[in-house]
Amino acid sequence: MMDLGARIYVAGHCGLVGSALVRGLRLAGYRNLALRTHAELNLTNQAEVERFFAKDRPTYVFLAAARVGGILANSTYPAEFISQNLLIQANIIEAAYKVDVNRLLFLGSSCIYPKFASQPISENSLLSGPLEPTNRPYAVAKIAGIEMCWAYNRQYRTRYLAAMPTNLYGPGDNYDLETSHVIPAFLRKIHEAKTNRKREVVLWGSGTPQREFLYSDDLAAACLFLMNLNEQTFNPFVLREADPPLINIGSGKDQSIRELAELVAEVVGYEGELVFDPSKPDGAPRKLLDTSRLCSLGWRPTVSLREGLEFSYRDLLEHCGPSTSEFSSKMSGRA
Repeated sequence: MMDLGARIYVAGHCGLVGSALVRGLRLAGYRNLALRTHAELNLTNQAEVERFFAKDRPTYVFLAAARVGGILANSTYPAEFISQNLLIQANIIEAAYKVDVNRLLFLGSSCIYPKFASQPISENSLLSGPLEPTNRPYAVAKIAGIEMCWAYNRQYRTRYLAAMPTNLYGPGDNYDLETSHVIPAFLRKIHEAKTNRKREVVLWGSGTPQREFLYSDDLAAACLFLMNLNEQTFNPFVLREADPPLINIGSGKDQSIRELAELVAEVVGYEGELVFDPSKPDGAPRKLLDTSRLCSLGWRPTVSLREGLEFSYRDLLEHCGPSTSEFSSKMSGRA
């Protein structure tokens, strides 16, 4: 188990996942955290990363730093999504090996799995079929990160675990409509429609795809749970030769995008019409993770989707204000 005094590096601590990890670590009593902003440490620069690791010498690493975004962002910036993510994870994994990090947890995404994988999607589905084209560059980068963890474990006997969470949301999310994921985008669009008294709000896609969502603090709790597994449980996951050190993290439940939008409208208090634009891309028809491997270890999520949406909407209002003009000005500064 992680010692409370151990040096722990959270890469990407300002993001949705990283900030949840920091909250979880501090709540659990960990105080010796190594945190660096992008201005302090450019993770795409190999020399900077290696100097940081050589000087700070963390014992545990949570690799949550990544270039992320929704369908529009992935379609607009595919080069950045593959190149930046490859650089970040390659630099950190190599530097961690050089300073003999005890354990490393690499955070990926459920988009690594084939577009038409059997549902729910088990870890064995990796590389079993073609990917969803709209986020393929990001998915390929994350698959490379899994392969790196596996390769280093096999060759150097490192203990690197790759965790693949489902779609995430929560405090500190990105509400920019050009780069956000579906829940923060829905929260903002429906909030603005309510504020402006619009009779309808237009949302991307047909509304039929099924999606699973997990609150960010539940993900953080799962990550701490995995990093604190005893040696007899943790080592078989990461040191096996035949299978990648891969584990899914999810809620175990999904719903259609239309059902999600209706729930967001209830939480926001919007009574207008929700109109879906089928000319916009849907992405994969369904993505539900098989979390039986994680559940067999004894972990379960605690935050329901409605409760999580209520938390997220309060976060949006707290940071952006109730009026559309105040919301827009604060969002531009926050981005």
